[in-house]
Amino acid sequence: MGLNLDDKKAVVAEVSAQVANAQSIIVAEYRGLEVGHITVLRANARKAGVYLRVLKNTLVRRAVAGTPFEGLTDNMKGPLIYGISNDPVAAAKLLNEFAKGNEKLVIKAGALPNYVMDVAGVKALATMPSREELLSKLLGTLQAPIATFVRTLNEVPTKFVRGLAAVRDSKQTA
Repeated sequence: MGLNLDDKKAVVAEVSAQVANAQSIIVAEYRGLEVGHITVLRANARKAGVYLRVLKNTLVRRAVAGTPFEGLTDNMKGPLIYGISNDPVAAAKLLNEFAKGNEKLVIKAGALPNYVMDVAGVKALATMPSREELLSKLLGTLQAPIATFVRTLNEVPTKFVRGLAAVRDSKQTA
């Protein structure tokens, strides 16, 4: 049974709200994929914080009209599942990892704000570290000089105490 006009407006409003906060949209064809596999994919998407939904292409076209993701409308053909994420890498990683184990899920395209990617671009995006990983690497890089300085300062009294202990031990044995 199809959606009535009010339901369609509600879906467009919901997707528009997701797109307004999105950093990436990944589009994949799910033709022939079993319901159990899609359920697993949806569970993984919830854990990753990715909005994942099978939608009518015409409704998504209306939702992305006038947004930085409008260029993606040329790739909206066939039965598609949409992964929308606030993290630029999360949706690409999720769908790329799932597609490796399920050949029936075929990634079609993706988009970052004002930039449309082909399949190779989505796969390249999926190999990038996530925002949290990049922040932890940055923190480690910023923290390294300070930690080295503290270890260097700590070595002076430590060597002095070791020297005193060696003199004490040599006097006790003599």
